[in-house]
Amino acid sequence: MLVHAITPNTSYEFATDVRAGLARAGQKELPSKYLYDDVGSALFEVISHLPEYGLTRADERLLQRHSRDIVDRLAGPVAVAELGSGSGKKTRQILEALCSRQLTRYYPIEISRAALLMCERELSDIDCISILGFEREYLDGLLEVAAHRSKGQHLLVLFLGSTIGNFDRPAGIQFLAEVRRILQPGDSLLLGTDLMKSNSQLLAAYDDELGVTAAFNLNLLARINRDLDADFNIAEFEHVAKINHQNRSVEMHLRSMCRQTANIRAAEISVEFLEGETIWTESSHKYSPEEVFDMARATGFRCVAQWVDEQWPFAENLLVAE
Repeated sequence: MLVHAITPNTSYEFATDVRAGLARAGQKELPSKYLYDDVGSALFEVISHLPEYGLTRADERLLQRHSRDIVDRLAGPVAVAELGSGSGKKTRQILEALCSRQLTRYYPIEISRAALLMCERELSDIDCISILGFEREYLDGLLEVAAHRSKGQHLLVLFLGSTIGNFDRPAGIQFLAEVRRILQPGDSLLLGTDLMKSNSQLLAAYDDELGVTAAFNLNLLARINRDLDADFNIAEFEHVAKINHQNRSVEMHLRSMCRQTANIRAAEISVEFLEGETIWTESSHKYSPEEVFDMARATGFRCVAQWVDEQWPFAENLLVAE
């Protein structure tokens, strides 16, 4: 097995995005992808095991129960690409089901090198797969994978968990359409979608009693301090989770507990915060089962199967490129 990291020049992009997001008028904002550095990725692995956060376990249950059915619906020889592989633990079910019928090439795509290495360790005992990992943004990595496909080979793209929910609905539609443009007719996308549930269940999932989600969110400021030579006083910020009923989403914010200024030298900016002012760091949108079929039709896919977990409302959806 081999994990091959192709590392883009991320420092300039990170500084540019931080400057743009914190200098904007009105609501300050940072892209959620920057939550997932090595520390953030490790903290998210802990979050996935918390009793309040049932999403990961629902994802795993569906894959354990239905991987064989999913694989049986795929035509021809298949290579697997995963957008945001994380540790690769959940992916094992799909890969083992595929390996019962063919040798399988697996392409994890991650912005975290530590996550790629965890993925390699997690899946190293499966004999009939080869791994080629890309330390890339999702679409850049998928383009690399498409360039590696063999003649007559189909791609199965995995986009598990609730990552599609980090996009607002128009941006999610645009992202799925861009994925479709990279794929060929007959290729497949296994899409995880978190479904709507009670407000109390949602708030507990994104603001756990142990404070792990708070540490995950606050680590973004620590990352800016480390990577961009900044001086955020992290003790003067707090994690906030709130429900946006209009958008059917849960939002994560970092709230300044006093009037203060942060200097971000690599981004060449000083940012003033009022007491109570927030930085919006992530949204997680929730869906209805029927909405996924509409999303598929709008982006050049057809949803051919949907499996729903009843313990924690969550769906795996198999989309086929038309």
